[in-house]
Amino acid sequence: MRVAESKTNTASPGWEDAQTIFRNLSTAELVEESIRNREGTLSDTGALVCHTGKFTGRSPLDRFIVKDAFTKDTVGWSDSNIPFEAERFDRLLHKMTAFLLERQLYVRDAYAGAHPDYRLNLRFVNTLAWHDLFCENIFLRLAPSELEKHRPAFTIICAPDFEADPEQDGTRQENFTVINFSKKIVLIGGTGYAGEIKKAVFTVMNYLLPLEQKILTMHSAANVGQAGDTAVFFGLAGTGKTTLATVPERFLIGDDAHGWNANSIFNFEGGCYAKVVNLSHKQEPRIWDAVQFGTILENTTFYEGSRTVNYADTSLTENTRAVYPIYYIPETIKYSRAGTPKHIFFLTADAFGVLPPIARLNASQALYYFLLGYTAKVEGTEVGITDPEATFSACFGEAFMPLHPMVYAELLGKKLTEHPVQVWLVNTGWTGGPFGVGSRIKLRLTRAMIRAALEGALDHVAFTTHPVFGIEMPDECLGVPASLLNPRNTWGNKEHYDNQAEALAALFIANFEKYADCAGAEIMAGAPCVGLTV
Repeated sequence: MRVAESKTNTASPGWEDAQTIFRNLSTAELVEESIRNREGTLSDTGALVCHTGKFTGRSPLDRFIVKDAFTKDTVGWSDSNIPFEAERFDRLLHKMTAFLLERQLYVRDAYAGAHPDYRLNLRFVNTLAWHDLFCENIFLRLAPSELEKHRPAFTIICAPDFEADPEQDGTRQENFTVINFSKKIVLIGGTGYAGEIKKAVFTVMNYLLPLEQKILTMHSAANVGQAGDTAVFFGLAGTGKTTLATVPERFLIGDDAHGWNANSIFNFEGGCYAKVVNLSHKQEPRIWDAVQFGTILENTTFYEGSRTVNYADTSLTENTRAVYPIYYIPETIKYSRAGTPKHIFFLTADAFGVLPPIARLNASQALYYFLLGYTAKVEGTEVGITDPEATFSACFGEAFMPLHPMVYAELLGKKLTEHPVQVWLVNTGWTGGPFGVGSRIKLRLTRAMIRAALEGALDHVAFTTHPVFGIEMPDECLGVPASLLNPRNTWGNKEHYDNQAEALAALFIANFEKYADCAGAEIMAGAPCVGLTV
Protein backbone atom coordinates (compact mmCIF):
# COMPACT_ATOMS: atom_id res chain seq x y z
CA MET A 1 0.00 0.00 0.00
CA ARG A 2 1.38 3.42 -0.95
CA VAL A 3 1.72 4.97 2.49
CA ALA A 4 4.70 7.13 3.43
CA GLU A 5 5.83 6.43 6.96
CA SER A 6 5.66 9.23 9.52
CA LYS A 7 8.96 10.59 10.87
CA THR A 8 7.52 12.22 13.99
CA ASN A 9 8.66 9.53 16.45
CA THR A 10 11.84 8.33 14.85
CA ALA A 11 15.23 8.64 16.50
CA SER A 12 17.09 6.76 13.74
CA PRO A 13 20.15 8.51 12.30
CA GLY A 14 21.13 8.94 8.68
CA TRP A 15 18.84 8.38 5.70
CA GLU A 16 16.02 7.09 7.91
CA ASP A 17 15.38 10.70 8.91
CA ALA A 18 14.26 11.52 5.37
CA GLN A 19 10.92 13.27 5.18
CA THR A 20 9.23 10.69 2.94
CA ILE A 21 10.00 6.99 2.86
CA PHE A 22 7.99 4.33 1.05
CA ARG A 23 8.77 0.80 2.23
CA ASN A 24 8.23 -2.40 0.27
CA LEU A 25 5.66 -1.10 -2.18
CA SER A 26 4.01 -3.65 -4.45
CA THR A 27 4.82 -4.03 -8.13
CA ALA A 28 1.68 -2.18 -9.17
CA GLU A 29 2.40 0.68 -6.76
CA LEU A 30 5.97 1.01 -8.01
CA VAL A 31 4.84 1.09 -11.62
CA GLU A 32 2.39 3.85 -10.69
CA GLU A 33 5.12 5.73 -8.80
CA SER A 34 7.51 5.44 -11.75
CA ILE A 35 4.95 6.85 -14.16
CA ARG A 36 3.89 9.55 -11.70
CA ASN A 37 7.54 10.56 -11.28
CA ARG A 38 8.07 10.45 -15.07
CA GLU A 39 10.75 7.80 -14.68
CA GLY A 40 9.29 5.45 -17.29
CA THR A 41 6.60 4.66 -19.86
CA LEU A 42 4.44 1.58 -20.33
CA SER A 43 4.87 -0.51 -23.46
CA ASP A 44 1.95 -2.20 -25.23
CA THR A 45 2.72 -5.42 -23.32
CA GLY A 46 2.57 -3.63 -19.96
CA ALA A 47 6.35 -3.55 -19.39
CA LEU A 48 7.87 -0.40 -17.89
CA VAL A 49 10.40 1.18 -20.27
CA CYS A 50 13.09 3.19 -18.48
CA HIS A 51 16.25 4.91 -19.67
CA THR A 52 19.37 4.95 -17.53
CA GLY A 53 20.83 8.24 -18.79
CA LYS A 54 24.52 8.75 -19.47
CA PHE A 55 25.53 5.27 -18.32
CA THR A 56 23.98 2.36 -20.20
CA GLY A 57 26.27 -0.25 -18.67
CA ARG A 58 28.51 -0.85 -15.71
CA SER A 59 31.61 1.26 -15.15
CA PRO A 60 34.20 -1.23 -13.76
CA LEU A 61 36.90 1.41 -13.26
CA ASP A 62 34.57 3.25 -10.87
CA ARG A 63 33.89 0.29 -8.56
CA PHE A 64 35.88 0.50 -5.31
CA ILE A 65 36.35 -1.58 -2.18
CA VAL A 66 37.25 0.02 1.14
CA LYS A 67 40.71 -1.13 2.17
CA ASP A 68 40.88 -1.60 5.92
CA ALA A 69 41.98 -4.17 8.51
CA PHE A 70 39.19 -6.50 7.37
CA THR A 71 39.99 -6.48 3.64
CA LYS A 72 43.64 -5.51 3.19
CA ASP A 73 44.95 -9.10 3.20
CA THR A 74 41.92 -10.86 1.69
CA VAL A 75 40.89 -8.84 -1.37
CA GLY A 76 42.83 -9.52 -4.56
CA TRP A 77 43.67 -5.87 -5.24
CA SER A 78 43.82 -5.16 -8.97
CA ASP A 79 42.36 -3.00 -11.74
CA SER A 80 39.04 -4.70 -10.95
CA ASN A 81 39.32 -4.37 -7.17
CA ILE A 82 40.40 -0.79 -6.57
CA PRO A 83 41.16 0.26 -2.98
CA PHE A 84 39.30 3.13 -1.34
CA GLU A 85 40.26 4.88 1.89
CA ALA A 86 38.00 4.25 4.90
CA GLU A 87 38.07 7.93 5.90
CA ARG A 88 36.96 9.01 2.46
CA PHE A 89 34.15 6.47 2.55
CA ASP A 90 32.90 8.00 5.81
CA ARG A 91 32.93 11.49 4.31
CA LEU A 92 31.18 10.28 1.16
CA LEU A 93 28.54 8.50 3.25
CA HIS A 94 27.98 11.68 5.28
CA LYS A 95 27.53 13.79 2.13
CA MET A 96 25.25 11.22 0.55
CA THR A 97 23.13 10.96 3.69
CA ALA A 98 22.61 14.73 3.74
CA PHE A 99 21.51 14.50 0.10
CA LEU A 100 19.04 11.70 0.86
CA LEU A 101 17.37 13.64 3.67
CA GLU A 102 15.89 16.01 1.09
CA ARG A 103 14.67 13.23 -1.20
CA GLN A 104 11.72 10.86 -1.42
CA LEU A 105 13.09 7.38 -0.74
CA TYR A 106 11.98 3.90 -1.72
CA VAL A 107 13.17 1.20 0.64
CA ARG A 108 13.14 -2.51 -0.20
CA ASP A 109 13.82 -5.45 2.11
CA ALA A 110 14.97 -8.59 0.30
CA TYR A 111 17.70 -11.19 0.39
CA ALA A 112 20.26 -12.99 -1.77
CA GLY A 113 21.02 -16.72 -1.65
CA ALA A 114 18.24 -19.25 -2.22
CA HIS A 115 19.87 -21.80 0.10
CA PRO A 116 18.73 -21.15 3.69
CA ASP A 117 22.22 -21.78 5.07
CA TYR A 118 23.80 -19.04 2.93
CA ARG A 119 21.15 -16.34 2.88
CA LEU A 120 22.24 -12.69 3.00
CA ASN A 121 19.58 -10.26 4.23
CA LEU A 122 19.56 -6.97 2.31
CA ARG A 123 18.07 -3.52 2.49
CA PHE A 124 17.97 -1.25 -0.56
CA VAL A 125 17.54 2.52 -0.35
CA ASN A 126 16.68 4.09 -3.72
CA THR A 127 15.75 7.57 -4.86
CA LEU A 128 14.02 6.19 -7.97
CA ALA A 129 10.86 4.08 -7.88
CA TRP A 130 11.91 2.03 -10.90
CA HIS A 131 15.19 1.12 -9.18
CA ASP A 132 13.10 -0.17 -6.28
CA LEU A 133 11.08 -2.23 -8.76
CA PHE A 134 14.37 -3.50 -10.20
CA CYS A 135 15.33 -4.72 -6.72
CA GLU A 136 11.91 -6.30 -6.25
CA ASN A 137 12.32 -8.16 -9.55
CA ILE A 138 15.94 -9.25 -9.33
CA PHE A 139 16.42 -10.26 -5.69
CA LEU A 140 14.70 -12.86 -3.56
CA ARG A 141 11.43 -11.70 -2.08
CA LEU A 142 10.42 -11.90 1.56
CA ALA A 143 7.10 -13.31 2.66
CA PRO A 144 4.87 -10.72 4.38
CA SER A 145 5.38 -12.55 7.68
CA GLU A 146 9.16 -12.09 7.34
CA LEU A 147 9.16 -8.33 6.88
CA GLU A 148 8.53 -7.54 10.53
CA LYS A 149 11.60 -9.40 11.76
CA HIS A 150 13.89 -8.62 8.80
CA ARG A 151 17.32 -7.36 9.86
CA PRO A 152 19.63 -6.41 6.99
CA ALA A 153 23.19 -7.72 6.94
CA PHE A 154 24.03 -5.28 4.12
CA THR A 155 22.50 -1.94 3.08
CA ILE A 156 22.78 -0.76 -0.53
CA ILE A 157 22.14 2.95 -1.14
CA CYS A 158 21.64 4.16 -4.72
CA ALA A 159 21.17 7.80 -5.68
CA PRO A 160 21.79 8.47 -9.40
CA ASP A 161 21.44 12.24 -8.99
CA PHE A 162 24.14 12.39 -6.32
CA GLU A 163 27.52 12.96 -7.92
CA ALA A 164 30.88 12.75 -6.21
CA ASP A 165 33.59 15.39 -6.37
CA PRO A 166 36.59 13.31 -7.51
CA GLU A 167 39.15 15.66 -6.01
CA GLN A 168 37.48 15.76 -2.60
CA ASP A 169 35.96 12.27 -2.48
CA GLY A 170 38.74 10.17 -4.00
CA THR A 171 36.67 8.77 -6.87
CA ARG A 172 37.83 8.65 -10.51
CA GLN A 173 34.88 10.66 -11.75
CA GLU A 174 31.39 11.69 -10.64
CA ASN A 175 29.89 8.20 -10.69
CA PHE A 176 30.94 5.51 -8.21
CA THR A 177 30.18 2.26 -6.47
CA VAL A 178 31.96 1.81 -3.15
CA ILE A 179 31.66 -1.39 -1.09
CA ASN A 180 32.53 -1.32 2.61
CA PHE A 181 32.69 -4.88 3.98
CA SER A 182 33.39 -3.71 7.53
CA LYS A 183 30.40 -1.37 7.76
CA LYS A 184 28.31 -3.59 5.46
CA ILE A 185 27.25 -0.68 3.28
CA VAL A 186 27.35 -0.15 -0.48
CA LEU A 187 27.17 3.38 -1.90
CA ILE A 188 26.17 3.91 -5.55
CA GLY A 189 25.90 7.38 -7.07
CA GLY A 190 26.13 9.31 -10.31
CA THR A 191 24.75 6.52 -12.50
CA GLY A 192 21.24 5.41 -13.35
CA TYR A 193 22.31 2.00 -14.62
CA ALA A 194 20.51 -0.44 -12.32
CA GLY A 195 22.95 -3.25 -13.10
CA GLU A 196 25.38 -1.60 -10.68
CA ILE A 197 23.01 -2.55 -7.83
CA LYS A 198 22.79 -6.17 -8.93
CA LYS A 199 26.53 -6.60 -9.47
CA ALA A 200 27.38 -4.93 -6.16
CA VAL A 201 25.39 -7.59 -4.31
CA PHE A 202 26.98 -10.30 -6.47
CA THR A 203 30.40 -8.93 -5.49
CA VAL A 204 29.48 -9.09 -1.82
CA MET A 205 28.39 -12.72 -2.16
CA ASN A 206 31.55 -13.53 -4.12
CA TYR A 207 33.62 -12.25 -1.21
CA LEU A 208 31.76 -13.64 1.78
CA LEU A 209 30.82 -17.15 0.65
CA PRO A 210 34.21 -18.40 -0.61
CA LEU A 211 36.07 -16.71 2.24
CA GLU A 212 33.81 -17.72 5.12
CA GLN A 213 31.99 -20.83 3.85
CA LYS A 214 34.30 -22.26 1.13
CA ILE A 215 31.40 -22.02 -1.35
CA LEU A 216 32.30 -21.72 -5.03
CA THR A 217 30.49 -18.65 -6.34
CA MET A 218 29.87 -18.50 -10.08
CA HIS A 219 28.98 -15.96 -12.74
CA SER A 220 26.74 -18.42 -14.49
CA ALA A 221 23.29 -19.49 -15.51
CA ALA A 222 22.01 -22.91 -14.44
CA ASN A 223 19.16 -25.25 -15.26
CA VAL A 224 18.08 -28.81 -14.48
CA GLY A 225 16.48 -31.55 -16.57
CA GLN A 226 13.50 -33.74 -15.81
CA ALA A 227 15.89 -36.44 -14.55
CA GLY A 228 17.53 -34.06 -12.08
CA ASP A 229 20.68 -33.46 -14.16
CA THR A 230 21.97 -29.97 -13.45
CA ALA A 231 23.90 -27.91 -16.00
CA VAL A 232 25.89 -24.72 -15.39
CA PHE A 233 26.60 -22.09 -18.08
CA PHE A 234 29.54 -19.75 -17.46
CA GLY A 235 29.95 -16.75 -19.73
CA LEU A 236 30.46 -13.04 -20.05
CA ALA A 237 27.82 -10.64 -21.41
CA GLY A 238 26.78 -11.42 -24.95
CA THR A 239 27.83 -15.07 -24.94
CA GLY A 240 24.31 -16.46 -24.41
CA LYS A 241 24.04 -17.51 -20.74
CA THR A 242 20.42 -16.50 -20.29
CA THR A 243 19.30 -17.56 -23.76
CA LEU A 244 20.88 -21.03 -23.63
CA ALA A 245 19.73 -21.77 -20.09
CA THR A 246 16.13 -20.65 -20.67
CA VAL A 247 14.65 -23.53 -22.67
CA PRO A 248 11.24 -25.23 -22.40
CA GLU A 249 12.62 -28.76 -21.92
CA ARG A 250 14.56 -27.87 -18.76
CA PHE A 251 13.83 -26.02 -15.52
CA LEU A 252 15.62 -22.72 -14.96
CA ILE A 253 17.50 -22.34 -11.66
CA GLY A 254 18.81 -18.86 -12.46
CA ASP A 255 20.44 -16.85 -15.22
CA ASP A 256 23.48 -15.12 -13.71
CA ALA A 257 24.73 -15.80 -10.17
CA HIS A 258 25.01 -19.10 -8.29
CA GLY A 259 26.75 -20.85 -5.45
CA TRP A 260 27.95 -24.47 -5.35
CA ASN A 261 28.11 -26.10 -1.94
CA ALA A 262 28.73 -29.74 -1.04
CA ASN A 263 25.56 -31.12 -2.60
CA SER A 264 23.70 -28.43 -4.52
CA ILE A 265 23.68 -25.45 -6.87
CA PHE A 266 21.64 -22.49 -5.61
CA ASN A 267 20.64 -19.20 -7.18
CA PHE A 268 21.65 -15.94 -5.52
CA GLU A 269 18.75 -14.07 -7.10
CA GLY A 270 15.02 -14.13 -7.65
CA GLY A 271 14.91 -12.67 -11.13
CA CYS A 272 16.53 -12.45 -14.55
CA TYR A 273 18.41 -9.67 -16.31
CA ALA A 274 18.26 -10.70 -19.96
CA LYS A 275 19.78 -8.92 -22.93
CA VAL A 276 17.01 -8.15 -25.42
CA VAL A 277 18.82 -6.70 -28.44
CA ASN A 278 17.09 -8.21 -31.50
CA LEU A 279 14.75 -10.17 -29.23
CA SER A 280 12.18 -12.21 -31.18
CA HIS A 281 9.46 -14.66 -30.24
CA LYS A 282 10.82 -17.23 -32.67
CA GLN A 283 14.36 -17.28 -31.24
CA GLU A 284 13.65 -16.68 -27.53
CA PRO A 285 9.95 -17.31 -26.80
CA ARG A 286 10.32 -17.58 -23.01
CA ILE A 287 12.09 -14.23 -22.66
CA TRP A 288 9.68 -12.65 -25.16
CA ASP A 289 6.69 -13.79 -23.10
CA ALA A 290 8.32 -12.54 -19.89
CA VAL A 291 8.11 -8.94 -21.16
CA GLN A 292 4.81 -8.18 -19.44
CA PHE A 293 3.43 -6.01 -16.67
CA GLY A 294 5.99 -5.78 -13.88
CA THR A 295 8.95 -6.28 -16.20
CA ILE A 296 11.37 -3.40 -16.71
CA LEU A 297 12.89 -2.75 -20.13
CA GLU A 298 16.13 -0.79 -19.90
CA ASN A 299 17.12 1.57 -22.72
CA THR A 300 14.79 0.18 -25.37
CA THR A 301 12.83 2.43 -27.74
CA PHE A 302 9.44 2.31 -29.44
CA TYR A 303 8.54 2.18 -33.07
CA GLU A 304 7.57 5.74 -34.02
CA GLY A 305 4.04 6.64 -33.05
CA SER A 306 3.47 3.48 -31.00
CA ARG A 307 4.17 1.78 -27.69
CA THR A 308 5.60 -1.29 -29.44
CA VAL A 309 9.23 -1.91 -28.56
CA ASN A 310 11.76 -1.90 -31.39
CA TYR A 311 14.27 -4.46 -30.14
CA ALA A 312 16.51 -3.90 -33.16
CA ASP A 313 17.08 -0.25 -32.27
CA THR A 314 20.46 0.14 -30.57
CA SER A 315 20.58 3.93 -30.79
CA LEU A 316 20.86 4.18 -27.00
CA THR A 317 23.00 1.08 -26.46
CA GLU A 318 23.57 -2.51 -27.55
CA ASN A 319 23.09 -3.37 -23.88
CA THR A 320 19.29 -3.29 -23.81
CA ARG A 321 17.86 -5.42 -20.99
CA ALA A 322 14.68 -6.93 -19.56
CA VAL A 323 14.39 -7.33 -15.80
CA TYR A 324 11.69 -9.71 -14.60
CA PRO A 325 10.97 -12.04 -11.67
CA ILE A 326 12.18 -15.57 -12.35
CA TYR A 327 8.64 -16.94 -11.96
CA TYR A 328 7.74 -15.15 -15.22
CA ILE A 329 9.51 -18.12 -16.84
CA PRO A 330 7.05 -21.06 -16.63
CA GLU A 331 9.79 -23.70 -16.40
CA THR A 332 11.46 -22.61 -13.17
CA ILE A 333 12.72 -25.00 -10.51
CA LYS A 334 11.07 -24.69 -7.12
CA TYR A 335 13.22 -23.10 -4.39
CA SER A 336 15.81 -21.99 -7.03
CA ARG A 337 18.25 -24.80 -6.24
CA ALA A 338 19.08 -28.27 -7.51
CA GLY A 339 21.74 -30.97 -7.26
CA THR A 340 25.40 -30.71 -8.23
CA PRO A 341 26.05 -30.35 -11.98
CA LYS A 342 26.65 -33.15 -14.46
CA HIS A 343 27.75 -30.72 -17.18
CA ILE A 344 29.47 -27.32 -17.22
CA PHE A 345 29.54 -25.16 -20.35
CA PHE A 346 32.10 -22.37 -20.80
CA LEU A 347 30.52 -19.97 -23.31
CA THR A 348 32.67 -17.76 -25.50
CA ALA A 349 31.77 -15.59 -28.48
CA ASP A 350 35.00 -16.09 -30.42
CA ALA A 351 34.98 -13.33 -33.03
CA PHE A 352 38.20 -14.64 -34.57
CA GLY A 353 36.35 -17.74 -35.85
CA VAL A 354 38.99 -20.09 -34.44
CA LEU A 355 37.43 -22.10 -31.62
CA PRO A 356 35.13 -25.06 -32.36
CA PRO A 357 31.39 -24.69 -31.75
CA ILE A 358 31.66 -27.34 -29.02
CA ALA A 359 34.66 -29.13 -27.51
CA ARG A 360 35.30 -31.46 -24.60
CA LEU A 361 37.78 -30.30 -21.95
CA ASN A 362 39.84 -32.37 -19.52
CA ALA A 363 40.32 -31.18 -15.93
CA SER A 364 43.52 -29.22 -16.68
CA GLN A 365 41.93 -27.46 -19.64
CA ALA A 366 38.81 -26.72 -17.61
CA LEU A 367 40.80 -24.83 -14.98
CA TYR A 368 42.97 -23.12 -17.59
CA TYR A 369 39.97 -21.84 -19.56
CA PHE A 370 38.19 -20.90 -16.32
CA LEU A 371 41.10 -18.65 -15.36
CA LEU A 372 41.29 -17.23 -18.89
CA GLY A 373 37.60 -16.33 -19.10
CA TYR A 374 37.99 -15.63 -22.81
CA THR A 375 35.54 -14.00 -25.19
CA ALA A 376 35.90 -11.33 -27.88
CA LYS A 377 34.36 -7.92 -28.43
CA VAL A 378 33.28 -6.84 -31.89
CA GLU A 379 32.05 -3.69 -33.58
CA GLY A 380 28.95 -2.30 -31.92
CA THR A 381 29.53 -3.80 -28.48
CA GLU A 382 31.73 -0.90 -27.36
CA VAL A 383 32.55 2.51 -28.78
CA GLY A 384 35.69 2.48 -30.93
CA ILE A 385 35.88 -1.29 -31.55
CA THR A 386 35.86 -2.13 -35.28
CA ASP A 387 37.94 -5.34 -35.33
CA PRO A 388 37.71 -8.41 -33.09
CA GLU A 389 39.33 -7.76 -29.73
CA ALA A 390 40.22 -10.56 -27.33
CA THR A 391 38.83 -10.08 -23.82
CA PHE A 392 39.96 -12.01 -20.76
CA SER A 393 37.97 -11.92 -17.54
CA ALA A 394 39.15 -14.48 -14.99
CA CYS A 395 36.46 -16.88 -13.77
CA PHE A 396 34.17 -15.43 -16.47
CA GLY A 397 33.46 -12.52 -14.16
CA GLU A 398 36.66 -10.94 -12.84
CA ALA A 399 34.98 -7.57 -12.33
CA PHE A 400 32.74 -9.12 -9.65
CA MET A 401 35.31 -11.38 -7.95
CA PRO A 402 36.93 -9.59 -4.98
CA LEU A 403 39.25 -12.47 -4.06
CA HIS A 404 42.26 -13.56 -6.10
CA PRO A 405 41.12 -15.63 -9.13
CA MET A 406 43.11 -18.61 -7.89
CA VAL A 407 40.76 -18.86 -4.88
CA TYR A 408 37.83 -19.57 -7.20
CA ALA A 409 39.92 -21.82 -9.46
CA GLU A 410 41.03 -23.94 -6.52
CA LEU A 411 37.43 -24.29 -5.36
CA LEU A 412 36.39 -25.35 -8.88
CA GLY A 413 39.28 -27.82 -9.06
CA LYS A 414 38.13 -29.38 -5.81
CA LYS A 415 34.57 -29.70 -7.14
CA LEU A 416 35.77 -31.36 -10.35
CA THR A 417 37.68 -33.88 -8.26
CA GLU A 418 34.76 -34.62 -5.95
CA HIS A 419 31.99 -34.85 -8.57
CA PRO A 420 31.66 -36.53 -12.00
CA VAL A 421 31.34 -33.40 -14.12
CA GLN A 422 32.03 -33.00 -17.83
CA VAL A 423 33.22 -29.54 -18.87
CA TRP A 424 32.60 -28.25 -22.40
CA LEU A 425 33.80 -25.20 -24.29
CA VAL A 426 31.05 -23.75 -26.49
CA ASN A 427 31.76 -21.08 -29.10
CA THR A 428 28.65 -18.98 -29.73
CA GLY A 429 30.67 -16.65 -31.96
CA TRP A 430 31.94 -16.92 -35.51
CA THR A 431 32.78 -19.68 -37.97
CA GLY A 432 34.11 -19.68 -41.53
CA GLY A 433 36.34 -16.70 -40.78
CA PRO A 434 36.57 -13.86 -38.29
CA PHE A 435 33.94 -11.20 -37.67
CA GLY A 436 33.36 -9.36 -40.96
CA VAL A 437 34.25 -12.41 -43.04
CA GLY A 438 32.63 -15.45 -41.46
CA SER A 439 29.16 -15.79 -39.98
CA ARG A 440 27.86 -16.19 -36.45
CA ILE A 441 26.99 -19.75 -35.44
CA LYS A 442 23.22 -20.17 -35.56
CA LEU A 443 21.48 -20.35 -32.20
CA ARG A 444 19.53 -23.47 -33.18
CA LEU A 445 22.80 -25.29 -33.92
CA THR A 446 24.34 -24.25 -30.59
CA ARG A 447 21.21 -25.48 -28.84
CA ALA A 448 21.40 -28.78 -30.71
CA MET A 449 25.01 -29.32 -29.60
CA ILE A 450 24.26 -28.49 -25.97
CA ARG A 451 21.23 -30.77 -26.06
CA ALA A 452 23.37 -33.59 -27.45
CA ALA A 453 25.90 -33.13 -24.65
CA LEU A 454 23.20 -33.07 -21.96
CA GLU A 455 21.44 -36.15 -23.31
CA GLY A 456 24.66 -38.16 -23.59
CA ALA A 457 24.59 -38.35 -27.39
CA LEU A 458 28.20 -37.15 -27.58
CA ASP A 459 29.35 -39.98 -25.30
CA HIS A 460 29.23 -42.39 -28.22
CA VAL A 461 30.93 -40.48 -31.04
CA ALA A 462 34.56 -40.13 -32.11
CA PHE A 463 36.48 -36.96 -31.24
CA THR A 464 39.36 -35.18 -32.99
CA THR A 465 41.97 -33.31 -30.96
CA HIS A 466 42.59 -29.72 -32.03
CA PRO A 467 46.29 -29.45 -32.96
CA VAL A 468 46.79 -26.06 -31.27
CA PHE A 469 44.38 -25.98 -28.34
CA GLY A 470 44.40 -29.69 -27.50
CA ILE A 471 40.65 -29.72 -26.90
CA GLU A 472 38.50 -32.52 -28.30
CA MET A 473 35.99 -31.81 -31.07
CA PRO A 474 33.16 -34.29 -31.81
CA ASP A 475 33.23 -35.68 -35.34
CA GLU A 476 29.42 -35.77 -35.51
CA CYS A 477 26.40 -34.36 -33.72
CA LEU A 478 22.75 -34.96 -34.54
CA GLY A 479 21.20 -31.98 -36.29
CA VAL A 480 24.54 -30.23 -36.93
CA PRO A 481 26.50 -30.33 -40.22
CA ALA A 482 29.69 -32.33 -39.66
CA SER A 483 31.67 -29.67 -41.54
CA LEU A 484 30.86 -27.13 -38.82
CA LEU A 485 32.30 -29.15 -35.95
CA ASN A 486 35.95 -28.63 -36.94
CA PRO A 487 36.39 -24.88 -37.49
CA ARG A 488 39.35 -25.33 -39.86
CA ASN A 489 37.01 -27.04 -42.32
CA THR A 490 34.78 -23.96 -42.48
CA TRP A 491 37.55 -21.63 -43.68
CA GLY A 492 38.21 -21.36 -47.41
CA ASN A 493 41.88 -20.59 -46.80
CA LYS A 494 43.26 -23.19 -44.37
CA GLU A 495 46.59 -21.39 -43.99
CA HIS A 496 44.77 -18.27 -42.83
CA TYR A 497 42.93 -20.36 -40.26
CA ASP A 498 46.18 -21.91 -38.99
CA ASN A 499 47.76 -18.47 -38.62
CA GLN A 500 44.72 -17.12 -36.81
CA ALA A 501 44.62 -20.13 -34.48
CA GLU A 502 48.26 -19.68 -33.53
CA ALA A 503 47.76 -15.94 -33.03
CA LEU A 504 44.85 -16.56 -30.66
CA ALA A 505 46.80 -19.25 -28.80
CA ALA A 506 49.66 -16.77 -28.36
CA LEU A 507 47.20 -14.28 -26.82
CA PHE A 508 46.04 -17.00 -24.42
CA ILE A 509 49.60 -17.79 -23.36
CA ALA A 510 50.54 -14.13 -22.93
CA ASN A 511 47.46 -13.42 -20.82
CA PHE A 512 48.11 -16.46 -18.63
CA GLU A 513 51.62 -15.36 -17.69
CA LYS A 514 50.24 -13.58 -14.62
CA TYR A 515 49.18 -16.97 -13.21
CA ALA A 516 52.38 -18.85 -14.10
CA ASP A 517 53.78 -18.63 -10.57
CA CYS A 518 50.62 -19.79 -8.80
CA ALA A 519 48.68 -21.97 -11.23
CA GLY A 520 50.68 -25.18 -10.84
CA ALA A 521 51.62 -27.89 -13.32
CA GLU A 522 48.12 -29.39 -13.53
CA ILE A 523 46.55 -26.16 -14.74
CA MET A 524 49.47 -25.25 -16.99
CA ALA A 525 49.00 -28.59 -18.76
CA GLY A 526 45.78 -27.17 -20.20
CA ALA A 527 47.58 -24.47 -22.19
CA PRO A 528 47.56 -24.47 -26.01
CA CYS A 529 50.66 -25.40 -28.01
CA VAL A 530 51.95 -22.90 -30.56
CA GLY A 531 53.79 -24.09 -33.66
CA LEU A 532 52.07 -27.47 -34.06
CA THR A 533 49.39 -26.78 -36.69
CA VAL A 534 49.13 -29.21 -39.56
